[in-house]
Amino acid sequence: MSDRQRPTTPLPAIDEAAVTAFWERFLAMVGEPPPARFTDVTTFGDSVELADELLALVIDGPKRATAGAVVEYEHDGVAIPAVGDRWIACDGRGRPRAVLRTTDVRVGALSSVDDAFAWDEGEGDRTRADWLRAHRAYFGRALARLGQRFDDDIAVVFERFEVDYAEPAPS
Repeated sequence: MSDRQRPTTPLPAIDEAAVTAFWERFLAMVGEPPPARFTDVTTFGDSVELADELLALVIDGPKRATAGAVVEYEHDGVAIPAVGDRWIACDGRGRPRAVLRTTDVRVGALSSVDDAFAWDEGEGDRTRADWLRAHRAYFGRALARLGQRFDDDIAVVFERFEVDYAEPAPS
């Protein structure tokens, strides 16, 4: 599906009560007592449809990397990820589904993405060219919402992660 044809149902608020219960289940499973905390709760993408598509690639597929514009982190008041951070990924309905652990972080220009990172992100045909096409479209939308100008030199956080815990979608 081209980016012009992609559905764009706005993302709802994240279900904070569900996040708390989800995190407590994770801590019980791994045997860690509170107050162990997560660093962020987020969704992938900018629509319900994209969030669900990308989360499926995390839980059931090859997606082990993600990228975000530094200005998005700054706008949201979220720290740049660090190796070892645990964060919660939600589906397109704002329900927590996975605990992810950051394994590698690099900040660089969007255009500096390499073949290995594009492959690890697990989207599309997993090539650098396809990654750049999709991410130029996404970052163009994201920066426009923030009143920022897009170009290939925008600072991007390139983050790799592992899945520490996941739950199936609620019925």
